[in-house]
Amino acid sequence: MIKTNENTHHMGRRSMHNDYRLPGTYHITIRVNDSLHQPLGRMAGNISAADGTPDAPHVELTDVGVMVEQELVSSISKHYPMVEVQEHVVMPEHLHFILVVHNSIISALGRQTHLGQVIAGFKKGCNRRYWDLIGLQGKPAEADTSSRSAVPPQDSPSPRPAVSPQRPKVPSNYNTGRTPLFSYGYVDVMPLKEGQLEQQRHYIRNNPRNRLLRMNHRACLQTQRLAVPTALSLKALHGYLQKECPSWQFHDETWAGLQQLLQTKDGQVMCDCYGNSQLLPQRLLPVVCHRKDTCLFEQQKEKCLSAAKEGAVLVSAHIAKGERAIIDAAVELGLPVIIIIDNGFPNIYHPSERYIQQCTEGKLLIISPWQYHYRHAGETISVAECKTMNCVAQALCRTKDSWWMNSTELALF
Repeated sequence: MIKTNENTHHMGRRSMHNDYRLPGTYHITIRVNDSLHQPLGRMAGNISAADGTPDAPHVELTDVGVMVEQELVSSISKHYPMVEVQEHVVMPEHLHFILVVHNSIISALGRQTHLGQVIAGFKKGCNRRYWDLIGLQGKPAEADTSSRSAVPPQDSPSPRPAVSPQRPKVPSNYNTGRTPLFSYGYVDVMPLKEGQLEQQRHYIRNNPRNRLLRMNHRACLQTQRLAVPTALSLKALHGYLQKECPSWQFHDETWAGLQQLLQTKDGQVMCDCYGNSQLLPQRLLPVVCHRKDTCLFEQQKEKCLSAAKEGAVLVSAHIAKGERAIIDAAVELGLPVIIIIDNGFPNIYHPSERYIQQCTEGKLLIISPWQYHYRHAGETISVAECKTMNCVAQALCRTKDSWWMNSTELALF
């Protein structure tokens, strides 16, 4: 496994516990070279048009995009018959596809190889045809690292696919250097859990629609960095955690780790946000469910939903079962909410379709006080992190989480 910066989303990170030589099902994402501006196509269609109609959201592929799609659906299985490409979509600057490995991956030389080598061969074939399309195939090549895989290759990549006898027309604004078409590496998602494979297929099918939706709602469907001040000082947060957490869950080492993850400015916790920031000036009320109040849950839920119906915006980390039940009930009623998530926003952030829809309707704001950090499968957040988000919710609302127990709200900060 290659070493990577754990605070970034890396195209070369692999699971340490998966054998990429053996059968499996993967959702693969490959990006084009950063120096190329949408060489595979452009977005088209109408966001209001139904799927399957001519005007439904789709990508109008360039000649390069058509070539990449041809390579994807034919060349991989040709050179690796045990590998099948299923659901796929070619976007302007990246592509997604489901790759099913039915048996152990064997190369044309009869040797066992791995998924990285399959992707490397596909990318190298695309590079060669791309250079043919733009008239650079015979020129000296720059260093080409686009087809390197996360595991050292065992065989040479796939042979060069046949080139179309007639060269399609190519836009004149492509780079004049022999730049690789694809960037380094790839992303794989293994849909191992029940139902996850169909979710991945749905995500791929809906990629053009969601992309067009984001283009039409740029103001709310993009991350705003350090846009939400919480008025929560690090000193106040430290005192809150000392009071709320037992000593074995919160100590100097825990606090040092939290400070490395938290986003701060001038000693105060700051949040990034995604969605409708116009919810922030509204009357905000925190939703925090404690175990000691389990017997009063129905009362808390009723008070929260009643306040939301009267115009308040509920704010929650959405972690505890009761918190999820209250926030989900508010969403079902069409009421606006603010959700605090337990990780930061990566450079490319794609929330669920449900969240995207709520954001475009102006009924959701997602915030996070954390810097984005890579989380390994099965890794959970600590009690101190949960309590931190509860404290952020109260600070943002300027209200204690026990407000629903009292006839008047209790000022906290």
